[in-house]
Amino acid sequence: MKCEQPGCSGTVTDGYCDVCGMPPSELASAATGASSAPAASDGAKCAQPGCSGTIADGYCDVCGTPGGTPASDAGSVPAGVAGTASTASTSHRIQSAAIGSRRAGSGSTATRRVGSSRTRAARLGAGITTIPPARAIDPAKAVQTNPSVPEDKRSCANCGAAVGRSIDGQPGRPEGFCPKCGTAYSFTPKLKSGDLVGGQYLVAGALAHGGLGWIYLARDRNVSDRWVVLKGLLNSGDKDALAAAIAEQRFLAQVEHPSIVEIYNFVTHDEAGYIVMEYVGGESLKQLLKERMRAHGSYDPFPVDQALAYIVEIMPAFQYLHDLGLVYCDFKPDNLIQVGDAVKLIDLGGVRRIDDDDSAIYGTVGYQAPEVAESGTSIASDVYTIGRTLVVLTMEFKGYQSTYLSKLPDPATTPVFRDHDSFYWLVAKCCAPDPADRFASADELRAQALGVLREVVAARTVGTSTTSAASVSFTTPAVSTARIDWNQLPSLRPDTTDAQYAWLVSLAPGEPQERLADLAKAPEATAEVHLARGAEYLLDGNGSATKEQAAQLLALDPWDWRALWLQGLASLQSSDWADAQASFSAVYQQVPGELAPKLALAVACEAGGQGDVAEGLYRTCAQTDAAYVAPAAFGIARLRAAAGDTDGAVKALDLVPSTSRGYGEARRLRADVLLAGSDKDLGRLGQALTSVDGVRLDTVEREGLTARILEKAIAIVGETGPQPLNIGPYAAQDETLRTALEASYRALAREAGTREERIALVDRANTVRPWTST
Repeated sequence: MKCEQPGCSGTVTDGYCDVCGMPPSELASAATGASSAPAASDGAKCAQPGCSGTIADGYCDVCGTPGGTPASDAGSVPAGVAGTASTASTSHRIQSAAIGSRRAGSGSTATRRVGSSRTRAARLGAGITTIPPARAIDPAKAVQTNPSVPEDKRSCANCGAAVGRSIDGQPGRPEGFCPKCGTAYSFTPKLKSGDLVGGQYLVAGALAHGGLGWIYLARDRNVSDRWVVLKGLLNSGDKDALAAAIAEQRFLAQVEHPSIVEIYNFVTHDEAGYIVMEYVGGESLKQLLKERMRAHGSYDPFPVDQALAYIVEIMPAFQYLHDLGLVYCDFKPDNLIQVGDAVKLIDLGGVRRIDDDDSAIYGTVGYQAPEVAESGTSIASDVYTIGRTLVVLTMEFKGYQSTYLSKLPDPATTPVFRDHDSFYWLVAKCCAPDPADRFASADELRAQALGVLREVVAARTVGTSTTSAASVSFTTPAVSTARIDWNQLPSLRPDTTDAQYAWLVSLAPGEPQERLADLAKAPEATAEVHLARGAEYLLDGNGSATKEQAAQLLALDPWDWRALWLQGLASLQSSDWADAQASFSAVYQQVPGELAPKLALAVACEAGGQGDVAEGLYRTCAQTDAAYVAPAAFGIARLRAAAGDTDGAVKALDLVPSTSRGYGEARRLRADVLLAGSDKDLGRLGQALTSVDGVRLDTVEREGLTARILEKAIAIVGETGPQPLNIGPYAAQDETLRTALEASYRALAREAGTREERIALVDRANTVRPWTST
């Protein structure tokens, strides 16, 4: 049968033209859909062990594996391959446009390096949690013996149509032309073991087939026979296109960061182009997830702390790229490899310049930001992919490529969000619909993720020693047993990059009115100037003027959450509890890794009658950071005591360690709580008296407390009679207690400030002393 393609002189043999490789027109539709391993239809159950997902649009809505992929996952990218693209990826090309985020250029300009990938991965958990090291991968064992691409994974690189599939029982051809668009395809390796590429790289064999073709393992004969990976370039069949592709991607060779796969070279061989890159021996997070799923028999996501630790560790690499003016574009679990006890970002195929409005964009459905199709990529779109990756790592995210393509599940019905409120707000800010509402930089995201990580670990390890970590945004809180006032909450740390910071530091201290007069002369009303004015108005008792400064700051920068903090303080001062709650809640959502907004919100909720909410926030603060234990414990104690729960209040106060500057106050309050809640319980009175043992108190404080305890003890013994126990060092007998109380009264009399007070105390001592027979 003669080929029907225009201008072709070939004949159809075994269902394909022996010249152009095209099937006859009547077989084209069959060729497009046929396969030796038919792809599972939409709605079918995923074949991966332990996965509960279903096939939607050809891919599992949970693990992302293509429909029809056998349980053995044959043909998938093996562990340890740097720069590969998962066959489950639905990467696509999108025409770029202008960057949409107004805050895309507001990231850090400081590059943070994270040290050698060979360092101990105790650092992988940021010293907060522990991540099991990934197994070592032998590069030689990763080479495929009979490299081939399963027919169900053969698709046209241009239009995505199925190619090279079986027809009527005849195996599909691994090379030919797409019947839909005519683009040439080839699924046979172009390099074989023993080939020398670029006169330097000795090929060991094929590792895997990715989105851009085969990926090979080779030895670098010029550099100590180190293992390298060779990855094909697009358009390699066109010399001009090949030269352009190499020139276009040479900037990747400038990327040098210990947490990013290194590009060594660009070479050509037999008119094909290859990127030469570092071989990374490890397992991708997607592979680790699949291993957990197989071992558990059902979907088994990473613990939240482990997922956060991975993200915290890789954020400096993102900041490094952004500082170079580059965006990664296609972040997902497939592209983050755990190597021993470190992580590495692989597959730089999607990396592009931030100001690139022309080249193709590579992204993956379910991870890519919704605005990319129209506005192009940006730092904000990278942040979005990080947030989506966090969700996939921590939950069975059904429908992330369909129902929840551009939104998150309801936190009220999503266990991981319901149990970890701060984690939810971290992800929600990453994935905000408006790019301008996301974290402005990878450094900012890392700082908040680190705070959430500490909180998650603390909640899991309640009762262990609490550490403290300095915040870049807030000072430490004050310690008070009374209801916390606005001026006892943490203060904002100044932004030293503000244009008026140096001028503000030069101002002399003074009363609020004097300071406000000086601040009125500021050369420029910057953010720090508005914050300084607002703080002085608060000290002057003018909350409305403080709120006006907050409004002016928001007009200057609608994303400056510090204005909401200022507004919340003013509302606390004026006892507007509802507005204070709203303001501090908004701050909490913007900086979910910070404890100060949680403490402030707890204070506002306590004052506003929402004790349950307040207590939960206080407990989070107390168990997460040592600097917050005392004020949070006092808050819990106030709430428990008000509810008549003496034991609960005492238990809260016992959280304050002896190393805390609030320890003495906590022991005094403990004694007061036990005294107030003792009723007829002499045992509690004894605990009250011993609560202040070892605490530095002056005579009036110590003897005054002792006197109040003994007075109540005498009253109880008078009703019930002597008891076989001690109240501190005193036996629970009327005569012993009266003698002790007399001594306390006389000690207080010696310290009295006036003659009248002294006489009154001596009279009380004489009245209480026990009667004698003489």
